[in-house]
Amino acid sequence: MFHGGRRYDHFPTATQTAAPGSPASCLRRHRPSCRFEWYREEGGDPAELVTAWLAGNGLPVRNLILSATRFHPIGAGSVCGASLYVSADAGSVMAGGTLGASTPVPGIPDVAAVLYVHTEPGDDRESGFSAASSGDAASTYELGGWRPSWTPAEHAGAVEAVRDAIARGDVYQVNVVGHASAAYTGDPGPALQRVTKLAGARYGGLLRGDGWAIATASPETLVEVRAARVLTRPIKGTGPATEAGRRALLASAKERAEHTMIVDLERNDLARLAGVGPVRVDELFAVRQWSGLWQAESQVSAPIVGHLDLAALLRAVCPGGSVTGAPKLAALQQIAGLEPVGRGVSMGALGWVGTDHLDLGLTIRTVAAAEGRLHLWAGGGITIDSDPAAEVAEAAAKAGPLRSVLAR
Repeated sequence: MFHGGRRYDHFPTATQTAAPGSPASCLRRHRPSCRFEWYREEGGDPAELVTAWLAGNGLPVRNLILSATRFHPIGAGSVCGASLYVSADAGSVMAGGTLGASTPVPGIPDVAAVLYVHTEPGDDRESGFSAASSGDAASTYELGGWRPSWTPAEHAGAVEAVRDAIARGDVYQVNVVGHASAAYTGDPGPALQRVTKLAGARYGGLLRGDGWAIATASPETLVEVRAARVLTRPIKGTGPATEAGRRALLASAKERAEHTMIVDLERNDLARLAGVGPVRVDELFAVRQWSGLWQAESQVSAPIVGHLDLAALLRAVCPGGSVTGAPKLAALQQIAGLEPVGRGVSMGALGWVGTDHLDLGLTIRTVAAAEGRLHLWAGGGITIDSDPAAEVAEAAAKAGPLRSVLAR
């Protein structure tokens, strides 16, 4: 008997996904078959519920060490894999953290999974990959002005509140995120597609549901499992994509300290997993570009040496440490008291669960469309040395490329 969540044995035509992390060889060669949805008010353990659903549909999520040896099937009708989305609220539930303000997009599930099966060669029936729309609806698309959930002064005040909490010893670091929304008319599909194509969008993809859509341009790996190894690539530290900006980011003691705290948090997240061997830092503070910004990225990994299932992995890594802070549960408590609008689809996960690998991106640089409005979120990690005005400016810089492509 299936308990919790909503299972759909037939996939509605209105729901499509371009899942980041799916095998390139399967593009246009698979189609959505069925889906799972869960909302936070339904209760239960979303990590276990979605893992049970995926396992029940033939994916080896109960024993992730199989990624070392399992081949990817290609025959018509065989299971290719599934797209998986987890909201910020679902991540907090999985971690046992404090839930914050209500989401501004309540019609979007907090967990969604979409199963894909392979098709016959040349079968183009509903591949699930959303193409930019055309016609009258697209040509009349217009976007109104952005309405922020707080003023720059209120954002700066939240930064000061975090600094006070750090001074008291409550936390070491907290990620503070702001939200804005704008009304639109017409079809936002082409604008959302432009989001997925932003430079540096390692996890560029689009997930559609009944009356909603999520578009991500995320550059950050929340968790990847491949060849019996689990890894995460936290991003923390931002500067303008100029040579001077790169030098300043590399030289910043504040940015490096902030980054190192999150790397240590991610090391701990992986180390407490049963079935995982020694954790190592493969790369530390590598500076890379995302759409006009330099960002510092590290890689933390560990071998899978025993039994590890997806539910345990999700509970360990969700929500991502780079968008919570440290310690994670204490940071979530601060976030719940400071942010006036829920994080919704942002600061969660979106990616692929396959027969031979798993690859989930962290939903930073992510936009939601629902009920005639577009929503986006941006913020940054706060330490004792953070300057409130600089943090407000950094959040605006991260949102800037999204606003630009959505306006066209």
